[in-house]
Amino acid sequence: MTLMNEPINRIGARKKYCRFKKNGIKYIDYKDANFLLKFVNDQGKILPRRLTGTSLKFQKKVAQAVKRARHLALMPYVTDSLK
Repeated sequence: MTLMNEPINRIGARKKYCRFKKNGIKYIDYKDANFLLKFVNDQGKILPRRLTGTSLKFQKKVAQAVKRARHLALMPYVTDSLK
């Protein structure tokens, strides 16, 4: 039996959480390109908060770290297949 008040796409879905708050991470290192690849899709675009579950504070830090890594050529700006 489904709940009538809850949208269909949310049934059975897990609640998103900020991995930085949960693990107590305060600094996002722009030199760690392998870690930053988790926040970038196959084309090289930064994933939005609604997909990753990252809080606003850390989403801004992730975006800044990705941009710095791109500037130093640690990560590509655009690609056909990144992962």
